[in-house]
Amino acid sequence: MSKKYIAYGSNLSVRQMAHRCPDARIIGMAAIQDWKLVFRTHATIEPAAGRVVPILIWEISDRDEKNLDLYEGYPSYYDKQDMTVTMTDLDGKNPQEVTAMVYLMEEGHDIRVPYRGYLDTLEEGYRRFGFNPYQLELAIKEAEEAQR
Repeated sequence: MSKKYIAYGSNLSVRQMAHRCPDARIIGMAAIQDWKLVFRTHATIEPAAGRVVPILIWEISDRDEKNLDLYEGYPSYYDKQDMTVTMTDLDGKNPQEVTAMVYLMEEGHDIRVPYRGYLDTLEEGYRRFGFNPYQLELAIKEAEEAQR
């Protein structure tokens, strides 16, 4: 049994996902409209009119999902929910509506800038998949301002 999984943070790393989720494969990408990337030490996404979050969509096995649950601290640190998005191939073609699982951070975590290695992983993912870095840079800036 497989399911679709939305990655917007450290799971944009193909290398880390190969280690964490050996059965996973990238099946497309999308942009989640009216949501924003937020750093609460780790990445999460939250509703925000006019913002956008670029994402990868992976196909994962049940074993992969169990590994992700452990990595994401489900259900205490992150919870899971289904989200419907318009996915395209990695070249931006063949749009189709899909429903995929996404991890959302539980409430109660302060906005904080992640450590440098974590940010490097996200920046690498954004570059590799041609995502506009503006939303990532804005999330970092907002976290820096919140910590002042």
